Amino acid sequence: MSRPLSKIAPEWWDYTTLDAEILSDAAQLTAETLLELSRPGFQIHYYDTLEDFYLAEALEYVEAWKSSTADNPVGICGPIGPTEQLPLVARIVNALDINLKHAHFWGMDEWVEDGRPVPMDHPLSFARADFGLCFDRIKPELRMPLENIHFPSGDLEEYSRTYDAIRCATMQGGQGDTKHWAFNDPVRREGAYKDAPPTPEEYRKLATRVVDLHPITILQNARTSGGGYVANVPSQACTVGPIETWKADKVSIWQAGMHDNPFGMRLSAFMVAKKICDSSTPMSLLGEHPNVHFHFYRPALKKIEAEMH
Repeated sequence: MSRPLSKIAPEWWDYTTLDAEILSDAAQLTAETLLELSRPGFQIHYYDTLEDFYLAEALEYVEAWKSSTADNPVGICGPIGPTEQLPLVARIVNALDINLKHAHFWGMDEWVEDGRPVPMDHPLSFARADFGLCFDRIKPELRMPLENIHFPSGDLEEYSRTYDAIRCATMQGGQGDTKHWAFNDPVRREGAYKDAPPTPEEYRKLATRVVDLHPITILQNARTSGGGYVANVPSQACTVGPIETWKADKVSIWQAGMHDNPFGMRLSAFMVAKKICDSSTPMSLLGEHPNVHFHFYRPALKKIEAEMH
């Protein structure tokens, strides 16, 4: 039986092409039954205040960096979205005089325009945000060397190889409206994928690469980062892939309700918990990773019900 067309972008795959029963089961989850989805290899955490939420996220950076040594370098891969944790990271490092000489950091992604990653002076540059919100705020004597900061904006194969040379303690991320981590978006509904999206096995073979962004992702980033000015948002990006993600000891997803909605947060958690893996909903593939943590700002879960404004 053929799958339905997307209700949002018929030329693409996305979560609206899933079986209606999956969508219904996710929509019926309450905050209490969502928490009960935790299982070995997948843990759900709640935070009642944003202060606690972002502090806990920042501490993952500190925990990873403190474990790094010259003989055993360790790093964390982090997102832009959310960003509220980044100034807290710098403040903690400075307050505790944590020397980052042997620590590493990977940026998850970067925008691409005209076939090339955008430079740091681009207003939407993720590298620019990481430096402005975090690294430039760390005391010079404590900062990690520039060569320990890795962005997918140059030699992408070299970027990928660093995950073999350095232990990634945690790959952190948010969740986009397409249910992606980094920019691992669903693919276009064409060619070999006209009737079905890539199998989970196919999708998991993807490494760091340049991707075409789903229309949902473009609209989301215009809303969250560009004041709604869609024309200013690139349609491509470099992104860390599943290959590198599966080399991380832990995948840690932080959802404060700013980048996805109450239904979307439920859907990805439900699919990961039940190991319902479908590349139309890329976050679902994390159901096959051995150590995944979802962190929710509990008030953002709200209820799935009609609410007129």
